[in-house]
Amino acid sequence: METAPILRTERLILRSFTLSDAPEVQRLASDPDVALMTARVPHPYEDGMAEAWISGNAAKFEEGAGLYFAITSRTEQTAQALPLIGTISLEIDHAEKTAELGYWLGKPYWNRGYCTEAATAVVRYGFEVKKLTYIHACYLERNPASGRVLQKIGMQYEAHCPKAIKRGDVPEDVIQYGMQRSAFDKVIDIIPF
Repeated sequence: METAPILRTERLILRSFTLSDAPEVQRLASDPDVALMTARVPHPYEDGMAEAWISGNAAKFEEGAGLYFAITSRTEQTAQALPLIGTISLEIDHAEKTAELGYWLGKPYWNRGYCTEAATAVVRYGFEVKKLTYIHACYLERNPASGRVLQKIGMQYEAHCPKAIKRGDVPEDVIQYGMQRSAFDKVIDIIPF
């Protein structure tokens, strides 16, 4: 099975998921606060969901429809391994040469700059290697920390979408940010990673 490339930053290694990551994905994603801040992480996060998610992402990668990275931390390293701290992805539309950026981190790793560091690496890879022309991301309005990540990597506000999705029975407002390749070329040297 083909795997995603390995991307390295100052503090992180982004790599393909394996089924051996499933218990840690389930542990991190089971935190209700993680689910509350995302549009797609279900709660409760039941047995088997992590394995199905990892397998589904591998299939999308093989079809060329997406890149899904396990975010591992060099700075949180134990003697045995680099711990899994979250995920980041690009869901790619090859016909349009565009992608949607998505991510979540386990709660113990919030507010450390890891998401910004990972997003910078993945967006760079999308523009420079995959030759995308546009990347966008959406976040729930009640999760402004996610919006700050997008601002830090140079994305620009594009839209406020009232009640665009439902989490359970609750309609949620979504904010969209985006970036053209030409804008990325102008800001990449000032992004802090």
